[in-house]
Amino acid sequence: MSATTAPHLFARPPHRPGLAPAPVLPMSRPEMEALGWDSCDVVLVTGDAYVDHPSFGMALVGRLLEAQGFRVGIIAQPDWQSAEPLRALGRPNLFFGISAGNMDSMVNRYTADRKVRSDDAYSPGGEGGRRPERSVLVYAQRAREAYRDVPVVIGGIEASLRRIAHYDYWSDKVRRSVLPDAKADLLLYGNAERAVVELAHRLAAGEPIATITDLRGTAHLRRGVPEGWLELDSTEIDEPGPPCVHPDPYAAEPDCASAPADAAAAAPRPQPHRGRLDRARTVIRLPAYEQVAADPVLYAHASRVFHLETNPGNALSLVQRHGDRDVWLTPPPVPLETDELDRMYEFPYTRRPHPSYGKARIPAWEMIRFSISIMRGCFGGCTFCSITEHEGRIIQSRSEASVLREIAEVRDKTPGFTGTISDLGGPTANMYRMHCRTKEIESACRRPSCVYPGICKNLKTDHAPLIALYRKARKQAGVKRVLVASGLRYDLAVRDPDYVRELVTHHVGGYLKIAPEHTEARPLAHMMKPGIGSYDRFKQLFERFSKEAGKKQYLIPYFIAAHPGTTDEDMLNLALWLKRNGFKPDQVQQFLPTPLASASTMYHTGHNPLRKVRREPPNVEVPRGLRQRRLHKAFLRYHDPLNWSLLREALVRMGRADLIGPGREQLVPAAGASAPKRRPARGPVRPKPPPKRHYEE
Repeated sequence: MSATTAPHLFARPPHRPGLAPAPVLPMSRPEMEALGWDSCDVVLVTGDAYVDHPSFGMALVGRLLEAQGFRVGIIAQPDWQSAEPLRALGRPNLFFGISAGNMDSMVNRYTADRKVRSDDAYSPGGEGGRRPERSVLVYAQRAREAYRDVPVVIGGIEASLRRIAHYDYWSDKVRRSVLPDAKADLLLYGNAERAVVELAHRLAAGEPIATITDLRGTAHLRRGVPEGWLELDSTEIDEPGPPCVHPDPYAAEPDCASAPADAAAAAPRPQPHRGRLDRARTVIRLPAYEQVAADPVLYAHASRVFHLETNPGNALSLVQRHGDRDVWLTPPPVPLETDELDRMYEFPYTRRPHPSYGKARIPAWEMIRFSISIMRGCFGGCTFCSITEHEGRIIQSRSEASVLREIAEVRDKTPGFTGTISDLGGPTANMYRMHCRTKEIESACRRPSCVYPGICKNLKTDHAPLIALYRKARKQAGVKRVLVASGLRYDLAVRDPDYVRELVTHHVGGYLKIAPEHTEARPLAHMMKPGIGSYDRFKQLFERFSKEAGKKQYLIPYFIAAHPGTTDEDMLNLALWLKRNGFKPDQVQQFLPTPLASASTMYHTGHNPLRKVRREPPNVEVPRGLRQRRLHKAFLRYHDPLNWSLLREALVRMGRADLIGPGREQLVPAAGASAPKRRPARGPVRPKPPPKRHYEE
């Protein structure tokens, strides 16, 4: 079997033949007894309330294991002060599966300014504080205390983004991989369906978890590299050093014309060509945790190499020393095929919260209960976003028939449905069924993005399948409207005006969110986002087709403040653009460094891992201090009187006092003056914003 193929997800016979699906996965012993169970094979522990819906990770994994013939119980948001709540369902026969939930627990708990959030959308009543900080660590340790001999497996986005040494914004230091700190037996990263199914069956067959080290998409601890493996040193493959001729396979930039005279001596030692490597027996050694914690250049280098090893078609295993043991990462999981993904979304979900919550509101469920996921993954590669690190950049799409069947499920099962599908999308609304021209090219590619700095010539960007899906979806019985609320990749959309017409005419509910993120070339380059010209072209099409449809509709642009690579002048220019275009943002996003993201590496080190890392002073402008970060946020909310004093002070310091005054071209009024009362030139005055987005999802 090749490195990029895998057995069908449902190829194995069920562990317990004839196991009937539970009405809802049990959360208590009485529920287990009602099902006739004396024990659970797997107990899943999550920081979210249990909602039996495929948008909630624990429900999806639980129903998948159930379909494989395993008895699965769920412990949701346990009291973490002792191990006793982890004993609620008894000793699991196979393993504990630990997740912080759909969101990273630290992002869930703190704002970008490190202020404690008062709410939690994934908890009953939206109540904050129902999960511990660093939930994976805490739950894993409590599970170990509850039953010391039961394997502990960690996964979900929190574990996935902490699988190697990583910068932690909340403690402002580099932390170890979560695997040794959690004292877990195995870490599953990314979309882990293949790994969790294989793991469960092998454990059920009696194989010790310590010997299961070959599953793709996992991390485990070991001492040393096994005999028969070829170990490559990452600093020889992509040596941090001065500019030099760079012939190795990691090259992502032209050879430097100004190579030093001793370039030959400085060049990395030759390594075997990737095409001739036995990928199944080759591992790249990253600098050790202790090294990356002490040396920002080595941290940026490790980040660069890590991101270059994310394509399932050519990625090698990675290893990183932590003390006297190695954290070993196997290559990323093989993406699911369409029929496998279809079945994942068509398990017998109740599509609602567990009955034990009664009438308590769970805001995250209310937000998505009428939405449909049509795909997963994203090939955008935005440096601030964690989708690529977690889900990968290969798009996995559901079939048209499966999506239409789920629409019928929403119509028939979801309480409160009035005929509107609130979203038909995914991580990116319009990447459905987009793919590389050939599997061979896709498997060989090492680009971090398929759309930056321009759209790859090998990328098939046909929107016709999505247009066809939209048309069939809105013709379903009982469906009045189908909206698209997921983020839109507008540089792809402008390539197909027919798609924009279809979207604008039928699937916009008055406002469409879109994310140019910035207007200036420097920050956009550090984000790997297209120039503002693509936004302008999309806006023209949007307004044209809205007018043709006889509708008053508005674009809601999102922007990021304080992103690495952004200067005060960049934010000033963005504020002036916002004022010229009549936008007064109600909600703005401040950059939040999440673990493993390339932009977080820039924030921590001042080096840009998108190109070869040099042994030279940091060269990325990083807004760090609280005052500067607040200033950047204030530029986005230039219209708020609470920000005027800060902005006036900054404008004087920047030599732009000419922008203080009552004129249309000036940014803020002078001290003691009130803002001019006039309608904006274009766009809504104060549009109702869509729900606040979280970049890590």
